[in-house]
Amino acid sequence: MIHIRSKDEIEVMRKSALMVSATLTEVAKVLRPGITTISLDKLAETFIRDNGGIPSFKGYGGFPASLCISVNNVVVHGIPSTYELKDGDIISVDCGFYKNGFHGDSAYTFAIGNVKPEILQLLKVTKECLFLGIEQAKDNNRIGDISFAIENYTSRIHPYGVVRELVGHGVGRQLHEDPQVPNYGKRGDGKRLREGMILAIEPMINLGKKDVYTLNDGWTVVTKDGLASAHFEHTTAVGRNGGEPLSSFVPIEAAEKLNSELNSSYYDLPVLSSVH
Repeated sequence: MIHIRSKDEIEVMRKSALMVSATLTEVAKVLRPGITTISLDKLAETFIRDNGGIPSFKGYGGFPASLCISVNNVVVHGIPSTYELKDGDIISVDCGFYKNGFHGDSAYTFAIGNVKPEILQLLKVTKECLFLGIEQAKDNNRIGDISFAIENYTSRIHPYGVVRELVGHGVGRQLHEDPQVPNYGKRGDGKRLREGMILAIEPMINLGKKDVYTLNDGWTVVTKDGLASAHFEHTTAVGRNGGEPLSSFVPIEAAEKLNSELNSSYYDLPVLSSVH
């Protein structure tokens, strides 16, 4: 069933979505080489619960953590661990926040220190294609219009692989609702969009080929060629003239910029060879 939300329900959802943004902002403040992904997960869960929410992901289908943390060639659903972030890594952080009967869902991919230019370009393009997809989330369009906008920008204009096995989705009282929102497709295909529908639009774009596989843990999805993958996501309300993100990257980007400036002296240090 595809739900059409009232204005009051959308405002409740906006609060949950903005709390996801606030949680990702807290993560952005502490990102640095040497920090473990499990410590980021603990920070996020504490923040969510201190703000009266429930982590949407924890226990969902048996998932063991509050965040999906996906590093480098991990596309999505990475499980937080004792892995220590390294200079040059990228890290997708996907978060859900549940309160007052509704979920918010958003993801952001961060660059840690000195990331290769071609990977920074992948992040830039993936974020741009998210907003191109959101522009198409308007009344009387179809799902395929969102899908085409994303695929066209990332595979025809840029030589990237658009993941097909994983898709965006409706979100509301359940974390995953109808309809599915693929990141590839044709204009005019799929379900018709109606004002008040809420979609989690989430491009997952690979630096290399589109092919992925799931590790033996049953969750972690990685690129087959081992190249990097980027992931950005907004909870989005379908509007009369285009989609409206209910989550926000503004505070995340501000924290990311400040953190980068504070750590710039670390990143500028020369790399010393080990002495044996």
